[in-house]
Amino acid sequence: MAGLEDIEQPRGHSRAAAARWSPAVEDETAAKALELFGNPTEAEVPLPSRPESAATARRLAQVVVLRHWGLSPRMTEDVVLLVSELVGNAVRHTGARVFGLRMRRRRGWIRVEVRDPSRGLPCLMPVQETDVSGRGLYLVDKLADRWGVDLLPRGKTTWFEMRVSDR
Repeated sequence: MAGLEDIEQPRGHSRAAAARWSPAVEDETAAKALELFGNPTEAEVPLPSRPESAATARRLAQVVVLRHWGLSPRMTEDVVLLVSELVGNAVRHTGARVFGLRMRRRRGWIRVEVRDPSRGLPCLMPVQETDVSGRGLYLVDKLADRWGVDLLPRGKTTWFEMRVSDR
């Protein structure tokens, strides 16, 4: 897609700089992602089912949690990590061409949803210290207050919720 080059692989950034990127520090790329793809708090944002879309989803989550909802950097980091895990599962395991990202906030809670057209259910597997993959739902289970899957007539929505303190 035109205009994604700066989002997926920022120009002029070395590998070392990319490794230091933190979702707690808002950047122009995150704001640009919101402009290009839409606001996941207003409507579901469709994203192509490619590994590069995880970066876009992370940046959308970052700008929503940090700027729009004004939540803490720690909460932002956790949400961004869990978004990345759910998107990774949707891309790797569903065979979908597109998945959807939606974010909601209500008193005391935030909810993040990833919708895909597969009705295959995700499976929480035991994790060993030496495992190099398969930790996605384990992380969701450990960091989120609640998570689950809603089956739809065509597909499913995998979601997590986290408690937040309202000001």
